[in-house]
Amino acid sequence: MNNVRYVYGLTSALLVGGAAVSLMTGYPAGAQVAQNDDNVMNRVVPVAGAPASFADLTQQLQPAVVNIATRQSIEVERNPFAGTPFAELFNRRGGGSNQPERREAQSLGSGFIISADGFVVTNNHVVSPDNRATLEEITITMPDGTEYEADLVGADAQSDLAVLKIKSDRTFPFVEFGDSSQTRVGEWVVAIGNPFGLGGTVTSGIVSAVYRNTGQGGAYDRYIQTDASINRGNSGGPLFDMRGNVIGINNAIFSPSGGSVGIGFAIPAEIAAPIVAQLREGQEIERGFLGVSLEPMNDDLADSLGLPHNRGEMVQSVQDDSAAQLAGLRAGDIIVNVNGQDVTAEQTVSFLVANIAPGESVPIIAIRDGRRVSFNATLGKRPSEAELAQQQQTFDPDAEEPVAPEESDAMIAEKLGLQVLTLTPQIARSLGVAAETTGLVIGVVDPNSDAGRKGLRRGDIILSANYQEVSTIEGLREQITAAESDGRDAVLLRIQRRGAPPRVVPVRLR
Repeated sequence: MNNVRYVYGLTSALLVGGAAVSLMTGYPAGAQVAQNDDNVMNRVVPVAGAPASFADLTQQLQPAVVNIATRQSIEVERNPFAGTPFAELFNRRGGGSNQPERREAQSLGSGFIISADGFVVTNNHVVSPDNRATLEEITITMPDGTEYEADLVGADAQSDLAVLKIKSDRTFPFVEFGDSSQTRVGEWVVAIGNPFGLGGTVTSGIVSAVYRNTGQGGAYDRYIQTDASINRGNSGGPLFDMRGNVIGINNAIFSPSGGSVGIGFAIPAEIAAPIVAQLREGQEIERGFLGVSLEPMNDDLADSLGLPHNRGEMVQSVQDDSAAQLAGLRAGDIIVNVNGQDVTAEQTVSFLVANIAPGESVPIIAIRDGRRVSFNATLGKRPSEAELAQQQQTFDPDAEEPVAPEESDAMIAEKLGLQVLTLTPQIARSLGVAAETTGLVIGVVDPNSDAGRKGLRRGDIILSANYQEVSTIEGLREQITAAESDGRDAVLLRIQRRGAPPRVVPVRLR
């Protein structure tokens, strides 16, 4: 499986990037030994303007660029409701066999060595392509074909960076990060990587844009754009400047076809280097979090508000008990400055906040009702990608297909004939109830259960069981256990349905 992220409506693939690096080693000709730190910059530098050749530069840098292959084990549940009362319901809808399958998956990518003892930088998606997969093995292949096993030292999904350690005592050639903030549009760059598994492939081009926002969202949607040819398998490889520094880590391409069309993206070294340093030390990456959903300023929005174009972002919603809510921000505010820095398409609120430590007090300027208003927000800690996805989860009560049962509980399914999900503020809003409502939302009802016979249905909210509020799956499980311990054959559920007052329904246990 070749990993690539395409920044395009039809495809999505992670591919481009790099970070400034200097090559040191005692191995292939032209590479420097690790002890010669004073000579890091003593490498071939082409004359100003178009270089006559990239050959000397490539010869010095290529020994530190590696191919990365991974093997993962993935358990595929043919019927996601296997072992629950909903298994037959799924099968009737074409779900097929109940037996899970374990499959092997592979990924190919690129990376580069950043130390003589064999630390390697790559993209997170090269080594963690699927959150359902268990990483079984990482193989590093050197340009001369020598293979080594490697360990995953640290990974960060939000920045899409990972650090590996080669299992060997030998001294390796390595490169260093440069200062990507000094990169200029039009400068020559060289990409080295493993496109389509071909290994050791060198391409060249220029910097097409700096700090390019692709519109995909997220705290790190801020790339160096290049026309150096980038394809599947280039993910995690370095993008070098003409001094041999890694100024970016190849990460993504813009492509309607799946192949290079001359628009590739690299994670800037100035973003990657501090994160890599923390991952290398085994540290957790902590980022600030404001707790708002935002919409970039477009021409129509700016004109309707009489504001400059491409400046600021509009707050669409504010999370309860978040740093933004506690600071006084509200929906409709236009955030124009964070911590003294203007908000632009290239420097978003998410990016600015993510680069500030949790717990810090940050000044924020917003436009409200045509006036500039100042706030001070004490930032929270940014949740994981999985937690953010759950916070943004929506729920369609009228859908016919079962909800994927990540949270489903076999005991509740067996005893009550219900699949229940935690009620988030987003789901609450989609069900037409107050965001602060607590409880469990019913995702699936077994029609053969007492709950089904008594009319409970998808989208109903369980507010309490046996007069005890239940806001977690564990809470409902405890009330079922308590009823059985007391010799009762039913549980009293208080149910909230859209457009109707709450009602109490006794549901018999099975």
